This record gives sequence, C-alpha cells and structure tokens, in this order.
Amino acid sequence: MTTVFREATLGDLGVICRLRVQRTAWLTARGSDQWTVAGRGLPIEIFARAVGRSLDAGETWIAEVDGEPAGTITVNDRADPGLWSQWELADAVVAHFMIVDLRFAGQRLGHRLLAQAGRLARERDRDWVRLDAWTTNADLHDYYRRAGFRMARIAGPIARGPSRALFERRTDSWDFEQALTVSAAGLPSAAPLLDPPTDTILTPPPQPN
Repeated sequence: MTTVFREATLGDLGVICRLRVQRTAWLTARGSDQWTVAGRGLPIEIFARAVGRSLDAGETWIAEVDGEPAGTITVNDRADPGLWSQWELADAVVAHFMIVDLRFAGQRLGHRLLAQAGRLARERDRDWVRLDAWTTNADLHDYYRRAGFRMARIAGPIARGPSRALFERRTDSWDFEQALTVSAAGLPSAAPLLDPPTDTILTPPPQPN
C-alpha cells in the first residue's frame, strides 16, 4: 500500500464533504453526537465554506492510497477563540478536519495524516502539533492517546464549542529518519519511517506556479 500526500484543491471539496457526511453517519450510529447539528456541530454547508477557505489558503491535504483519495487533514496555525493561548499557537501547527474514508479504516491512515501534520510542523520550525477533539467522544480521546498525543486540558470557560478537549504532541517525538524512496514520477522522496515497510509514504514534489 502506497500513501501519497498532496495539497488539496477546490476540486477536492466534494470528496471532503462526502467523507464528513460518511463519518458523521458512522458516529451517529454508534451513539455519538459528534458533528451533528443536535450536538452543535457545523452544518455541512458551513463546514464546506470553512474547508473552502482552507483550500484557497493551501492548508488542506489529501492522502491518496494507491491513487484513490482516502483521507484528509487541514493544518494551519489557528484555533477557535478560548482553546489555545497565544503563546501555545506561536510554537505549534494546529490540525483540523481529519477524516479517514471508512473503506480504509484500520490501516493506520489517521496516524499517517497526523504524521503529515508533524512533518509540516518540522518544516515550519514549530515544536508542537496541537488539535481540539470533540469533548464528549472518549473513544476519540483514546485514539489520539494511542497516536502519541497527550491531553493538555479541557478548554474553558471562554471556549464554549463542542470540541474543547485539547491534545498535543511534540514534533520531535516522530521518527523522521529519512529513507530514500521513489515516487510514481521517478523522483526521490524522503519518507518518514512510521509504519511497516510495506507502507510507503510519499510527498510529491511541489509543482511550479
């Protein structure tokens, strides 16, 4: 299985919204109110506008598995008011909207998406990857702990949204030892060694403007 990360474009907005609807239905079937309107999640129209702004800013990434879009993550340096302090944001990248297609569940793709955030943090000389998780989703909290994150705190009292569980992981805690791989275009790419050797993580070279 080859996982390739590429910067998302506006043409990916429909895929990202489909993933969000798919995952919301999956969560609802398991008794979670995450991302539902009843749970004060963003309606899909507002979610689409927020993702569209991130796409315009070049902040969103698509993970392709063997050429097929399989997951997404947005990485920037912003968070909702009252979550992280100004100094916490100054030395971190913040991960948002991480979603894995259910067809690729159980393949550690979410861990690789988080590692992509770690790689971007390293490139930007940021010491931390930080994120906020749905406050009442204990299973999600356990997932982030298994992915190497620690809970910093439950934000409050200024933050009043439904996603106030704050998690963080140091950038230097990822193993970014370089391994030479070859992309589909025949160009060398440095791949972080994060999964078994059968999983290759490639980042395509930047395209000229």
